[in-house]
Amino acid sequence: MYVGGLCSMAITVRICPIISSVSTRAYNLDFFYRNSIQRSTSVAYGPKLRGKVKATVNPYSFSEVAQPEVRKSLNDFFVEAGDFLSTDGGPPRWFSPLECGARAPGSPLLLYVPGIDGTGLGLIRHHRRLGEIFDIWCLHFPVSDRTPSRDIVKLIERTVRYHRFPNWPIYIVGESIGACLALDVAASNPDINLVLILANPVTRLNNFILQPLSGLLEFLPDQVPILIEENFGFKLGLILKNIGYPLATILETILNGADVAQIGRGIFGDFFATSANLSTLIRILPKGTLLWKLHLLKSASASLNSHMYTVKAQTLILLSGRDQWLLNKEDIERLLCTLPKCEVRKFKNNGQFLFLEDGVDLVTIIKFAYFYRRGKTLDYISDYIMPTPFEFKEFEESQKLVTAAISPAFFSTLENGTIVRSLAGIPSEGPVIYVGNHMLLGIELLQLAIHLLKEKNIMLRGLAHPMMFSKTVGSKLPDMQMFDSVRIGGAVPVSSLNFNKLLRSKAHVLLYPGGVREALHRKGEEYKLFWPQHSEFARIASKFGAKIIPFGVVGEDDLCQMVLDYNDQMKIPFIKNFIQEITQDATKLRNGEEGELGNQDLHVPGIIPKIPGRLYVHFGKPIETEGKRNELNDKEKAHDVYLQVKSEVERCMTYLKMQRESDPYRNLFPRFLYFVSHGFSSQIPTFDLYQAFESYGGEDESKTSQRGKVCRSKTRLRSRKSFGQEKKVDILLKRNDFLD
Repeated sequence: MYVGGLCSMAITVRICPIISSVSTRAYNLDFFYRNSIQRSTSVAYGPKLRGKVKATVNPYSFSEVAQPEVRKSLNDFFVEAGDFLSTDGGPPRWFSPLECGARAPGSPLLLYVPGIDGTGLGLIRHHRRLGEIFDIWCLHFPVSDRTPSRDIVKLIERTVRYHRFPNWPIYIVGESIGACLALDVAASNPDINLVLILANPVTRLNNFILQPLSGLLEFLPDQVPILIEENFGFKLGLILKNIGYPLATILETILNGADVAQIGRGIFGDFFATSANLSTLIRILPKGTLLWKLHLLKSASASLNSHMYTVKAQTLILLSGRDQWLLNKEDIERLLCTLPKCEVRKFKNNGQFLFLEDGVDLVTIIKFAYFYRRGKTLDYISDYIMPTPFEFKEFEESQKLVTAAISPAFFSTLENGTIVRSLAGIPSEGPVIYVGNHMLLGIELLQLAIHLLKEKNIMLRGLAHPMMFSKTVGSKLPDMQMFDSVRIGGAVPVSSLNFNKLLRSKAHVLLYPGGVREALHRKGEEYKLFWPQHSEFARIASKFGAKIIPFGVVGEDDLCQMVLDYNDQMKIPFIKNFIQEITQDATKLRNGEEGELGNQDLHVPGIIPKIPGRLYVHFGKPIETEGKRNELNDKEKAHDVYLQVKSEVERCMTYLKMQRESDPYRNLFPRFLYFVSHGFSSQIPTFDLYQAFESYGGEDESKTSQRGKVCRSKTRLRSRKSFGQEKKVDILLKRNDFLD
């Protein structure tokens, strides 16, 4: 047992680790959520209560005051690395940080293979958060260790195989040289369920940089670093130059030169930025260790390149924009073409030591990428991790300007039919299906997710297009990082299986029957529904007793004007070819539909922003399906419910379009004046709900139900029109016109 300065760590001896047994596989789906709200609970006392009651509040209601978790710093890294060095020696070995103990049942094993420093402390800033969802083991290389790369790979292999369970993934996180070793392990064990997370992977030598550096290290005498440490201070620029330390002079020239933007701060830039830690750095990376690291990289890359094509592991590559020392861009392209399941995420403002830098949170990155799973394949429902209040705060702030510009107004309907300006009419308990109309490019999506989570603590799980979750190599589809906000918001690929799983888990599910065709509509189709003739969501809802809430959204025509739609773009040859290419790359939906409903071509409409108006969302009265499973198994009755939902969505849109005319704050300037006089956090008023109710007729429940029946009857009558029955049908339709 080893106890460090700021952190305690359990270290297993030698190269055959005995890792703590993993608990039986039992998913605690509430574990992560309870952890995220643990600090947002209060204890209430009442005169009639004998004991205390723990009352949980919505942690997202006060996200504006949420703070990032206190994490260890670069100085902590050096302090604990120095403690390692004081008792260092022996072969490579694993250690597990004790601060990683409070993990969820069924958490997968995560092995960390360090980069050039070899300490195994590269994840020190992420230990606590990673420890909630992983069983973490870090590999430590003593400074004097000279184990060949092949033996290191065998050590990792033995660890992986010792803890191999059927269908359980094992994660390997590797940095630079460690990423090369992790890939070598994956190439040697294609039969094991591995997930690789590689930060700035190095699989081939950057000879332009490394050969001169290797020659310089060979030239320097061994005693130079010791003389520096014993007789001089540690200010990089002045002192090291004055004593004639060539490596320091070269490094300072590079760090302060005109090519910093291109070369970055380099391998040692982040470390040398804190001169007080130079003593520890020299002890971590003496001349002999640096030479061995370069030799290790050369031998490991040669071994990997001989059988890289056998890698089957799911891989996430994290690239720093300012790391140009070891990294080859051509090497990354080769990895993308070779690895079958690979995704790349870029961090253009970060350097070589990605995990030690501010603003980088590995758990958040894993959430964004949907790379956390506890089974053979990803389960989008059970493997999903709720965002923390601070993650939600960052998500909300990313939309802050848009929210301020469009000032969305949300309305819901209570059980008695009363319309209120709040989400009070939304049931808190699931399962619930929200069915509505898509605005252009789905601009209402993020606003819906933010307000439901902030006001009702409801995570809206949207059924989204599969292109937001996967991309083939060479595809011209958008980069996956464009959809981070959608994925951390709980979206799942649309499929019948995922829909059923969500309802079984009592989730709140967002469904757009209009799909891509409605979100990418043409000119003049702002509020036109492109729903299929038949849908199964009503029957599936009855299977789980889910409530169906129809809703309408308006405001697109006040936000932008379409100038180049799909029809215009298809007349331009090179744009037409591009549309066809990206549509072919994407998963095809609605293969059975014909005409416009089946047209799922992907494109970006040409729009001109307007001075922003206002966004309005109206949730209708929930439609109950509980206890109607047998009834809605009948296709005709299920279709009646489907038509009722569609009619209610159209009615919600009509209501909003009519009532917004009386909203004195529909335009931007009156809203801006209200913000100035009342504060930018105040809620902007809207049209008078009482007058709106009166002007709209104050429909009671019986009339609303009758309206739905008439709309469904009209649809059936129109579908039955034939040459000899047209006159009779028209008379029947006119008799019900008073309800329209």
